[in-house]
Amino acid sequence: MTSTLTETRIRLVCLARVLLFATFMTVAATLPLLIRDWSLSATAAGALITSFTLGYALSLFLFAWASDHLGAKRVVASSALAAGISSLLFAFLARDWNSAFWLYGLIGLCQGGIYTPLIVLISDEINPDKRGHAMGMLIASTSIGYAASLAIGGLGIALGGWQMAFILTGMLPIFGALLLIWTLAPLANRIHPAQVDLRITDELLRNRRSRLLNTGYIAHNWELLGMWAWIPGFLAAGFALKGLDSAQASMGGAYLSGFMHLFGAVAALSMGRLSDRLGRQKLLLLLAASSTLLSFSIGWLIHLPLLLLMLLVLAYAFTCLGDSPVLTTALSEAVRPGYLGRVLAWRSLLGFIAGALAPLAFGGVLDLFQHATPAVTWGMAFATLGLGGVIASYCAMRLHRKPG
Repeated sequence: MTSTLTETRIRLVCLARVLLFATFMTVAATLPLLIRDWSLSATAAGALITSFTLGYALSLFLFAWASDHLGAKRVVASSALAAGISSLLFAFLARDWNSAFWLYGLIGLCQGGIYTPLIVLISDEINPDKRGHAMGMLIASTSIGYAASLAIGGLGIALGGWQMAFILTGMLPIFGALLLIWTLAPLANRIHPAQVDLRITDELLRNRRSRLLNTGYIAHNWELLGMWAWIPGFLAAGFALKGLDSAQASMGGAYLSGFMHLFGAVAALSMGRLSDRLGRQKLLLLLAASSTLLSFSIGWLIHLPLLLLMLLVLAYAFTCLGDSPVLTTALSEAVRPGYLGRVLAWRSLLGFIAGALAPLAFGGVLDLFQHATPAVTWGMAFATLGLGGVIASYCAMRLHRKPG
């Protein structure tokens, strides 16, 4: 790694992201309790997550676009500070569906600058032969942050219900913001000059590898974010079928989902490093095909013993998240410097719009099949996510082939 962004500094960046992402899974962890206490339908509950994800999608677009013009370092610092402040507001003011909808959306609107601009920063500072490992660390920190969010949310439920879960998870991001700003302080704020004869549409549409990787990412986000949003509820339903009450089932689902995200972090780190050695395309196809198979099967297996069900969920998490650093690293190598931020902006916007709609569609299918058996209800809902896996697998397969 370069002298400016050492591995030690990358680890501090990852720690800061864990703290900043403490609110990401707050609603997912408390969803069964919110449905009960606020008398929500599954669709209305999914809309809370959709609010956050739509805000996050817009945030990713704006901050990534700005990183090409203002510099990635400056954009990261601004986003981190805004995310910390908005999380504090959510912690103490979100007390019903309406306030949670708008405040959770505000957090999403502030968070985007601590992902895509950091990808640009790593692309600028890290050599290609180690870039997959660095991207893997970055994305692994996201999963660890999700796991921490679920674990702290579960602790909050135990201490004082969903209200305490909101407070505990909402207070951590401000500390992450301060740590991130301090860690990146010695780095230069790089701004690449644009090429006169090259337009952003050339890199988005006429660059074949970029086009396939972006399409695969959009489909991947549909599957991944839909899975992340509803796996806690799915596991809670599995616990409830074994006789636990709603609070115990919610806590168990949150804790086990948190462990799933830690396992996903292992996937991101290991697959990013492996892609440096074996290449990007083969791993993309293998992981996308595996996650597709699991999307079409896991919901039907809700009656499995909990140990077997958890092992299946871990495999699902590994395959769904494992291709994230590979997709991102491959895109950073396919796009010219000075345009990566804007390409990431469009990729993130479209990808997270898909990811925002996935929990809503999932909840709609749950409502549609609410009178069916649990296996049919959850099986049909997860099958909607498998459609994204099919598209991602197709794009990975086409990436192997030469044009024409």
